[in-house]
Amino acid sequence: MFKLFKNFTKKDILFILFSFILIIIQVFLDLKMPDYMAEITKLVQTEGSNIFDILRNGTYMLLCALGSLLTSIIVGYFVANAAASLSFNIRKKVFNKVENLGMHEVKGFSTSSLITRTTNDITQIQMLIAMGLQLIIKSPITAVWAVTKILNKSWQWSALTGIGVIVLLTTVILLIIIVIPKFKKLQKLTDKLNSITRENLTGIRVIRAFNAEEYQLQKFTNTNDELTNIQLFSQKAFSVMMPLMFLVLYFLTLSIYFVGAFMIKDALMVDKLSIFGDMVVFSSYAIQVIMSFLMLAVIFMMVPRAQVSAKRINEVLNTKESIIDGKGNIKTTEEGTVEFKNVSFKYPDANEYLLEDISFKLNKGETIAFIGSTGSGKSTLINLVPRFYDVSKGSILVDGIDVRDYTQEELHNKIGYVSQKAIMFNGSVKSNIKYGDNGKKEISDEKVQEAIDVAQASEFVNSLEKNLDSHIAQSGTNISGGQKQRLSIARAIARDPEIYIFDDSFSALDFKTDATLRKELKRYTKGASVMIVAQRIGTILNADKIIVLDNGKCVGQGSHEYLLKNCDVYKQIALSQLSKEELYNA
Repeated sequence: MFKLFKNFTKKDILFILFSFILIIIQVFLDLKMPDYMAEITKLVQTEGSNIFDILRNGTYMLLCALGSLLTSIIVGYFVANAAASLSFNIRKKVFNKVENLGMHEVKGFSTSSLITRTTNDITQIQMLIAMGLQLIIKSPITAVWAVTKILNKSWQWSALTGIGVIVLLTTVILLIIIVIPKFKKLQKLTDKLNSITRENLTGIRVIRAFNAEEYQLQKFTNTNDELTNIQLFSQKAFSVMMPLMFLVLYFLTLSIYFVGAFMIKDALMVDKLSIFGDMVVFSSYAIQVIMSFLMLAVIFMMVPRAQVSAKRINEVLNTKESIIDGKGNIKTTEEGTVEFKNVSFKYPDANEYLLEDISFKLNKGETIAFIGSTGSGKSTLINLVPRFYDVSKGSILVDGIDVRDYTQEELHNKIGYVSQKAIMFNGSVKSNIKYGDNGKKEISDEKVQEAIDVAQASEFVNSLEKNLDSHIAQSGTNISGGQKQRLSIARAIARDPEIYIFDDSFSALDFKTDATLRKELKRYTKGASVMIVAQRIGTILNADKIIVLDNGKCVGQGSHEYLLKNCDVYKQIALSQLSKEELYNA
């Protein structure tokens, strides 16, 4: 947890230092009041006392109380600001870290867990600082200071106070031992609940279509019940603490007066008043000691969960990034070329290679297509170019330079990427197409319209109420799959990249739209290189080169006509989609 405190700014540290000084003043004022109370007690019991002296000491008590209140308000303001600033800095750091993690690391945590760690876990840290920091500082200072004031009063009273403190500490330690393991499970269940809720929302159409509402509800209920039971157990365990604290507090006060009564009874007349005053002061200080431990108990209720949350946050922050930027600022003589040199790839935790010994070269202005059965490694291969993963063996060259020598920003600015799953962001049609920084120049509205025309999306965009300014919901839930794909393609086109990557990006389009789009795309991208992953033979017929993959290996490479004659795997795929007449007359 202490590692996270490095995210305090200099301003936050100043706030905490000021709070520390103000808390010392507050403790001094709180512990000064019993002295004035003892003085008032003596004055009231002493014959001939001046009423002015009583009022003066009462005024001092009142000023101490007001001073304590004022310092408490200021401390609360300072600490709240420091807690909010720390939360802001940690959340920003976690978000940036997740942005820089490779796809493998992100999958290792799961999306729902990363969301929980960025929200709920950081909130636990913020709550601990906002509510607990002043108690952590104040409680030990109050306890130590109060103890020094009562040690020389009476060993009997001191012994009673010590017994009360031991009972409280024992209770707190036992509760922590019992509850901490539960808090670890609590956060994991929060992840799971988040995951089920997210799954339910994203898959709502399928759930309703298959009448699976009860099944989903049962999944949610089981996890929710388990989470609730753990929370109830933790709250029940901690609910013992407060009654015990007050029981010890009242029992201690009663014991002090009980012992004091015998001491006064056995004392000489001259000492009775002094013992009575000491008893009043001691009981006040003893209450301060117990209240200090009561405040610490509140912290002990928050610290275990915050500790678990801090550990989960640090797991993200300490994760070693597998995709490291190169030196960058590279000058190249080539443009728009992609070359695979004996590339093999396997996931870090896998035993077998997913891709083996793939080699080919794509020159500027050429189109290369990848086809193969499901699971043959087409999407994985194409995702190696923008470095979503790094190769296990061999190398990938873009413009004659190994992709690992570029910074990711430099590399991505050369690429227009259209993912297999069309992703839309909450905003307008225009903001989705202009999305990101292409490192060249700002994308104009004219460029946006041109990209929409090429992507065959102008008809449906113009039919929207506000055209380019029409709202697109998160994940594009208010438009169809084909419309999302066309907008995704338009987003890549608007960047004017050197290299276009289409990862099965035409599957949701009808054949007519697909054919028209490819025709326009070929005309528009004639000065750029194009890489296409496709399932349809019709989409890749006219590619300059087609790579056929089977179980991660290249089993054929060449033009459509060449592969029909020399590659059985390609021929089988082609015949499963088109007749012989259509194939040979294409």
